Amino acid sequence: MTLEIPREARQQAIASIERYFNEHMEERIGNIAAGALLGFFLEEVGPLIYNQAVADVQERLQARINEIDIEVHEEPFLYWQKYEKAKKPR
Repeated sequence: MTLEIPREARQQAIASIERYFNEHMEERIGNIAAGALLGFFLEEVGPLIYNQAVADVQERLQARINEIDIEVHEEPFLYWQKYEKAKKPR
């Protein structure tokens, strides 16, 4: 599975790769080579990152689902308590 990114994000990623090479590597990388390197990482490593993100979301959603009973819980059999309170003089 190759991850697709929007064109503008791809251009920014390529520029970032070029800058990284210019500042941290002994040789420069051109625009085409940076685009190819980005494509390689998106295809090779992208699914790993994507799968981890999905697992993180699943974990967070499961935690929310586990708390749903606390958020929406309603006590049963309160009618008579309410009725008795209404009858008591203040």
